[in-house]
Amino acid sequence: MNSFFIRSAIFVTCCGCMTATNAEEKALKPKQTIPLPGVEGRIDHFAIDASGERLFVCALGNNTVEVLDLRKGERIHSITGLGAPQGIAYIPELDRIFVANDKGGICRIYNGKSFEAVGELDFKDDADNVRYDSATKQIYVGFGGGGIGVVSAPEGKQIGSIKLSAHPEAFELEKNGRRIFVNVPNSRHVAVIDRDKGEVTARWQADLAFGNFPMALDYLSDVVFPQSLSCSTPNRVTWLQGSISPAIPTTSSMTASAITSTRSAARARSTSSSKPTQTTIKL
Repeated sequence: MNSFFIRSAIFVTCCGCMTATNAEEKALKPKQTIPLPGVEGRIDHFAIDASGERLFVCALGNNTVEVLDLRKGERIHSITGLGAPQGIAYIPELDRIFVANDKGGICRIYNGKSFEAVGELDFKDDADNVRYDSATKQIYVGFGGGGIGVVSAPEGKQIGSIKLSAHPEAFELEKNGRRIFVNVPNSRHVAVIDRDKGEVTARWQADLAFGNFPMALDYLSDVVFPQSLSCSTPNRVTWLQGSISPAIPTTSSMTASAITSTRSAARARSTSSSKPTQTTIKL
């Protein structure tokens, strides 16, 4: 794939964003609001425990991870003492939670039942997005001025590192292959990593910087693009996400004090939607 197709995907996605947003807003209605009293500041990434019907929320500005019971619709625990948690992954077969922190670059590992710390990984600075490869039982963590750490999830130990030209923002693992697609905004390209070689094998230049956008990988058309953005009201940003993998098709509104979702994670955990899903972030 060359930069022309990347630019085209971005352009088409952005142009269709408002129409899709309006259609989705008519079709979906809020199901429940889970209050987060005492939580202040920005919220970042989520992770889901589908079988346990729990949601793990990186409350970056609050330096906590909030654990929500989706059946009860309430917060059941707060993991405290973190340093601007950004990325998070829950590994169901290990019952482990991996939390990447901006401050200090520490990725902490927690027991999924007791929430006790069972290990940590030191990436020195700005540990960010976290991804899990269930086939190899490996965790990938973006960090610092330009790297992705490779971690053995069962052992909780770093086993490798892949060098990049600048800090990685969002990245996606190829589902039916061995590549990683990484948004490297300060270098204005998407880096393509061969996981077996542990190195960058291609760089797809872009005419516009992707900034801190999340990414999506469309496995049907093999197109990589940052999730598109539309401002439908002055205080709301809407992200649209296509069908990129078996996932929970949920629409969430995030504020510092509450999380609102439109669907039950339990009912959707075993399904994969081919329709776009939408996440709305109130600013």
